[in-house]
Amino acid sequence: MPDGFLRIVTLALVVLALFFPLLAEAGGSAYLVPSASRILIYALAAVSLNLLVGYTGLVSLGHAAYLGVGAYVVGILSFHAVEGSTIFGLTGTVEGLVSIPLAILFSALVALVLGALCLRTSGIYFIMITLAFAQMMFFITVSLERYGGDDGLFMYAGPNRLGPLDLSSEWTFFYVCLAVLFAFLLFCRYLVGTRFGRALGAIRQNEARMITLGCNVYRYKLAIFVIAGAGAGLAGALLANQASYVSPDLLHWARSGELLFMVILGGSGTLLGPVFGAVAFLLLEEYLPVLFDA
Repeated sequence: MPDGFLRIVTLALVVLALFFPLLAEAGGSAYLVPSASRILIYALAAVSLNLLVGYTGLVSLGHAAYLGVGAYVVGILSFHAVEGSTIFGLTGTVEGLVSIPLAILFSALVALVLGALCLRTSGIYFIMITLAFAQMMFFITVSLERYGGDDGLFMYAGPNRLGPLDLSSEWTFFYVCLAVLFAFLLFCRYLVGTRFGRALGAIRQNEARMITLGCNVYRYKLAIFVIAGAGAGLAGALLANQASYVSPDLLHWARSGELLFMVILGGSGTLLGPVFGAVAFLLLEEYLPVLFDA
């Protein structure tokens, strides 16, 4: 596809996204705004996974673990805020300027620990160990009886506050998700153009040669693993705020498979491919059963 045509299509989609709530309201389809927000959140998660799959050549089947960790951090902090109790000596909060950065940080820390172990393997072994650790995290959340266990955790205080912004407003939440996705895309574009990003591309193409040249391949892969985990944690925090509910299903291996399919469907190794993949996958998921029932 010519670059000029791709830029025009991208610009048209950006304009459509900016005016989508207004168009949906005018067309009597305001109910589509929450669905669009969900697509933006999963697009963010897919873009973060693409940093591993498309730009580094690391196929992970455990990326949903970080999505779920981010969501549970927000949910647990909200739970303790309502209960008036503490966790690890810290009080709960419904302030998004506190809970969302903590969700990103905790997801990054989990990714650091798991990545340090998983990246000692490669190929099919790496795929399987990421899957195994993700399922381990899934069963840990199932065992958290205080936080709902298998039934999940309701955020009775509702969505977080984000400074002056009211995330319970569907329009406000949509534009927050759009802004976060756009910022993360800009970050990814910058990252892959740096020396660090070019090193990741070289590792994907010929890891043995990079090792021979004296590159600390393990360190590079661990760094991008943590960055991708943090991006998924951010998406998880937004998911928790949209639904005011978190559940172990967010960490299930099937969710990781869906994210991987979004990346492949849209085109791995491209900046906007995972976004298009998320849009296509979630629209098919929502409307394909309707077509068959018609």
